Amino acid sequence: MMHSPYPVMLDACVLYPARLRDLLMHLGLRGLYQPKWTATIQQEWKRGLLRERKDIEPSKLDRIEQLMNQALPDAEITGYEALIAGLDLPDPDDRHVLAAAIKANAELIVTFNLQDFPAGYLSQFGIEAIHPDEFVSDIIDLSCARALQAVSAQRASLKHPPFTAEAFLSALLQLGLAKTVRMLEGYKTLI
Repeated sequence: MMHSPYPVMLDACVLYPARLRDLLMHLGLRGLYQPKWTATIQQEWKRGLLRERKDIEPSKLDRIEQLMNQALPDAEITGYEALIAGLDLPDPDDRHVLAAAIKANAELIVTFNLQDFPAGYLSQFGIEAIHPDEFVSDIIDLSCARALQAVSAQRASLKHPPFTAEAFLSALLQLGLAKTVRMLEGYKTLI
């Protein structure tokens, strides 16, 4: 029997890097988990990218957001705003992420900013913050064949320029996905 994939809140910082965003999308599209985000999270990663990359047109990022929402129409969480004021995190600007995770019944928040989501505080909501490397490597460990299909599909979609398996793994390593890369190195011919 196949179980329904579990909802996972994606913080803006993991949607900001294109390769990681694409990897998380491909894993979600393969049914390995249910990606969740909010319009605020989408705006946050796009603002950050536009601040850093003056060569990117805002319309291109709007198109990416539109494609993400079309590909996963149940991913965007709404109706969480009333929960924000009652939450207490080190950075008050992150409360919306936790509020949306609660509303989505997510057990995980995937983020690089683990310090902004204290384990002790999150545990009262049955939620854990997890680094994207741990999250992706856990998915590979739990469902290797489907995860490899997702990784292979992502690499195949990279055409300008195309990526060799080695270059693709190197790009993931630069994003801090060392454990994920170690796991994938044994499957280079499949990705």
